[in-house]
Amino acid sequence: MTSLDAPVPSPCTNICRMNPATGWCSGCWRTLDEIASWSSMADDAKRVVWSLLPARRAEHEAPPEMHRRVVAQNSPGDDSADNAS
Repeated sequence: MTSLDAPVPSPCTNICRMNPATGWCSGCWRTLDEIASWSSMADDAKRVVWSLLPARRAEHEAPPEMHRRVVAQNSPGDDSADNAS
């Protein structure tokens, strides 16, 4: 059986909150129409919906926070590193 022969799983994450600004569920990123018709959709149509989800999610999720590594440096005139021995 190829991956195209396998049943297409639902993207539902059981976090069902519709975003009024986008019309997408904040858990699975589908529209109400996509959610309501999922069980009767053809597998090809389900794959099309799946292909849309990563872009929807990326567009509306906050980007990951970037962390900087801070390296301590000696201040001018600070010779404590020189006297560490």
